[in-house]
Amino acid sequence: QVQLVESGGGLVQPGGSLRLSCAASGSIFRVNVMGWYRQAIGKQRELVASITSDGRTNYADSVKGRFTISRDNAKNTVYLQMNSLKPEDTALYRCNGDLVYYDGDAILRNSYWGQGTQVTVSS
Repeated sequence: QVQLVESGGGLVQPGGSLRLSCAASGSIFRVNVMGWYRQAIGKQRELVASITSDGRTNYADSVKGRFTISRDNAKNTVYLQMNSLKPEDTALYRCNGDLVYYDGDAILRNSYWGQGTQVTVSS
């Protein structure tokens, strides 16, 4: 079946960088919009960045100029390059994908979430 798996999180000092990856697997026909979300303890989940199938991007104001979202359609993978990290970036980062996939005789469309990868920015 279809699933999304994130990787690349970890502990980094302020000013450092991380690159997150999210790979979709399964009987996928098409991957539409993909996005990165984050949720810190005690705060609501927020959209960090999104990217369409043809490469159009959108960013939260808090990460503009520091984060870059990209995708490799051949690998069904989306990336988030995070530079100049701040303690306020600490959160669980999850990816979401709008996927079209095969399931027996049917072609279905659903939104899927990964389990998440933790990013901690601290000295």
